[in-house]
Amino acid sequence: MNNLIEKADDFVLNLFKEKLPNTYIYHNYKHTQRVVKSTKELISKSEINVKQEEALLLAAWLHDTGYTRTFNGHEEESVNIARDFLKQNNATPELIEDVVKNIKATKFDSVPETISEKIIKDADSSHFAKDYFEETSELLRQELELHNIKNFTTAEWIQENIRMFTEEHRFYTDYAIEEWGPAKEENLLELIEDKNKQQKKLKKEEAKARMKARYKNDNPERSIQTLFRVTLRNHIKLSDIADTKANILLSVNAIIISLALANMIPKLDAASNKHLLIPTLILILFSVASIILSVLSTRPQVTSGEFTKEQVKNREVNLLFFGNSHKMPFEQFKWGMKEIIKDKDYVYESLMLDLHLLGKVLHKKYKILRITYTVFMIGIIISVIAFVGAFYLM
Repeated sequence: MNNLIEKADDFVLNLFKEKLPNTYIYHNYKHTQRVVKSTKELISKSEINVKQEEALLLAAWLHDTGYTRTFNGHEEESVNIARDFLKQNNATPELIEDVVKNIKATKFDSVPETISEKIIKDADSSHFAKDYFEETSELLRQELELHNIKNFTTAEWIQENIRMFTEEHRFYTDYAIEEWGPAKEENLLELIEDKNKQQKKLKKEEAKARMKARYKNDNPERSIQTLFRVTLRNHIKLSDIADTKANILLSVNAIIISLALANMIPKLDAASNKHLLIPTLILILFSVASIILSVLSTRPQVTSGEFTKEQVKNREVNLLFFGNSHKMPFEQFKWGMKEIIKDKDYVYESLMLDLHLLGKVLHKKYKILRITYTVFMIGIIISVIAFVGAFYLM
């Protein structure tokens, strides 16, 4: 008996290596080994004779060989392969028929009648009660997808396994019912927990999607709000840049004047330095002009800081600028802001007005800065020419 079973083991291993496609990531030699192991476990707890044991172990080794030929109807192909193998190894007709019956018992919709059929049936589905169930279950899902049988989502596969556990599958042998049944129930509980987690996750995603859709529907002006936000920020940055440029010019020209006053002007009294008087005055005058223009570019404009209700109602005042409201009592300022807030068009109009006024301020700043840089550049050039000419004519 052992010799024939060992031959069956070698035959299945070589057959799967040569002819079983790589897409069978569940129904392969490893699965067959597990079924054989479970079959031996059930045999050890059952009262069957030696011939029945041999037929069971041979069936366990050969029951999935049909996958090397087809997916659907693989049991019939497994029967044909088993017949050929057993005949080639001089098995008795009785043994061949017993093996065939046991292989047919592994069909999903078959109902086992004999103890041997119950054992092979339970062994083939023993993974339902094993700690590696989750791993093998995922392999089976991927195998079905690879063979274009059916593509299950994670949630669908969990539900399919729960249905299988509760409606389709059952153990038949006393040992499997007593020993594997509780482990199967634990795996079922884990499936139910996974289902609940998936449902909670799905509900969160649906709620998030609804909120997002509602937000988009209720706020079609979101892009407009973003436009105002970005544009206002850019205006403020440009204003900061202008102020920085003006400060640089102020600092540079202040240093030039300080050096001129400290080092050059005291020496102009000497007769030998009279030729430097005009170049020095040119340098100082242009530096002073640059300083004045730099101050003008950064000088804030004084506003009244007051507004009337008529101006608010007629939309003639920009309350978003502090200079138009800093002298007003809080209650009147609050009233004005509420007038703006309750009218969406008024809000956007105020933002537009704020942008427009900021743009005018920026235009003024950069216009004066351009003049300032031009004056500074011309002053430096003329001063250098004047100094060169003074030394040349000395």
